[in-house]
Formats: sequence, C-alpha cells, structure tokens
Amino acid sequence: VQLQASGGGLVQAGDSLKLSCAASKRTFSNNAVSWFRRAPGKEREFVAGISWNGLSTNYKDSVKGRFTISRDRAKNTVSLQMDGLKPEDTAVYYCAASRMASVSTGPAFHNYWGQGTLVTVSS
Repeated sequence: VQLQASGGGLVQAGDSLKLSCAASKRTFSNNAVSWFRRAPGKEREFVAGISWNGLSTNYKDSVKGRFTISRDRAKNTVSLQMDGLKPEDTAVYYCAASRMASVSTGPAFHNYWGQGTLVTVSS
C-alpha cells in the first residue's frame, strides 16, 4: 500500500483544514487508519484513528471535539477534519495504515506510512 497525504497549509488560529489520505496499489479498506503528527523538537504522537469499518474512532485528548476522522471505503480515502486549530497543532501530519482492523495508537502497529503534510498554525 502506498499512502499519499495532502491538505496541509498555513492557517491562522481558529481556522480549519481538512487533511486527506489516499491509498494506491492496494486497498486499506480492511485496516484501521490513523493520523500521527510530529511537531518541531517533539516526538511523533498519535492524533486520531478509525477502525476498518468506520464505526470506531479514537482521538488524542487535546484534539477531541475539534478534529474528526472519517473514511470512505469505496474511495479508499481517510480524512481528518481539523477545526479550531491552535498554534500547538503545528506539525507534520502523517497518515498510517495499521496491521489491525481496530484502532491502535502505537506507531509499531502501523506498517504503511504516508510522506507527511505540513500544518502550520499562526497565532
């Protein structure tokens, strides 16, 4: 599976962005998919994940109520709607396909990674 993340950009605090992750070469419709991020000088962290069928989601506490993950299995895409962005959300965001059908927050469970898309939120 090859993953392509897109949708990042430079926005102001309070604005919204929608990230997209598209799979090619093989479907990830039977796999959970997650978004991770790495902020400057910090370690990679789990942001949000969605189960293979879209019925279960999990979020990092600091993004709950602001971010929404969704998937379109027919289109083989996963999206992350980010509302109410804050400067501390600034990071490179990566989508990743898990080996599991259910959501896992650990990077080690994910064996396919996209190239990352930069989100910069100015204050």
